Amino acid sequence: MTYNVFIDGAAGTTGLEIAERLSGRSEFALITLDEARRKDATARREALNSADFVILCLPDDAAREAVAMIDNDRTRVIDASTAHRVAPGWIYGFPEVSGHDAVAEAMRVSNPGCYSTGFIALIAPLVRAGLLPADWPYICHAVSGYSGGGKALIERFESDSDIAWRGYALQLGHKHVPEMQARCGLTIAPLFSPAVVAAHRGMVVEVPLHLAAMSGAGSPDALRDALAKFYAGSPVVVMGEPPADGEMLLRASSKGSDLLELFLFGDADGSQARLVARLDNLGKGASGACVQNLNIMAGLPETAGLQL
Repeated sequence: MTYNVFIDGAAGTTGLEIAERLSGRSEFALITLDEARRKDATARREALNSADFVILCLPDDAAREAVAMIDNDRTRVIDASTAHRVAPGWIYGFPEVSGHDAVAEAMRVSNPGCYSTGFIALIAPLVRAGLLPADWPYICHAVSGYSGGGKALIERFESDSDIAWRGYALQLGHKHVPEMQARCGLTIAPLFSPAVVAAHRGMVVEVPLHLAAMSGAGSPDALRDALAKFYAGSPVVVMGEPPADGEMLLRASSKGSDLLELFLFGDADGSQARLVARLDNLGKGASGACVQNLNIMAGLPETAGLQL
């Protein structure tokens, strides 16, 4: 069976990478609009309602508008924007955490944020297992390649080679925080400190832990074992081996990947730990996750078309 797929916002970075992963696959046929029609409301409405699957790669307001244009009960939606990540009636598109069956049966799936993917992958299983408290004020530091900021930020970095680091959301309240809190079941919103570095793609998300100050927290070994058990058998989320030299690198030359690697580092007495996630902000952090969710919703092998 061949499914019709419409990527609304196909000209953006996320949309282009999704189309690349779907190219050459006989299970999907892309509905495309030329430049003159892609912003025409009538043409978009027709495409949205003729598709079996719609993938929204749009700003939040435009994503909500697109969903409102769908007037049938057949078209299934994956939204890559922030608009529906904590909205009622939407399944969170992180199958390893939300459940594959929930994604497979969903009509509406919200694709996770890139930073959120790393944080949730690390924290949600450990809170569920009772090895980390739900009422702790977690801090999350993260750096991302500039491609996650869209065309304007890509142009800014590529036209100014003197930019090495760009801190932002300095007034706090980053748009990923609500899903980070909700999907981990936290009673306190995490303090999130994101930055962009001079690499086109790639991302590192870190959560430092004062285990000795946390009531009932597990040891570093217990945390590592719990994460390994939770993701055992996953072809996408894997536990990485701690580097022997005690150093991790994010290279500007990194190629695309849909893997999500998790690491746990603890000190000698077990009183502190660092949880680290390494992923491609355009892979499991965006386009790769969309394709993984699409595969699951279509009843296909979840890794088909992915770069692993």
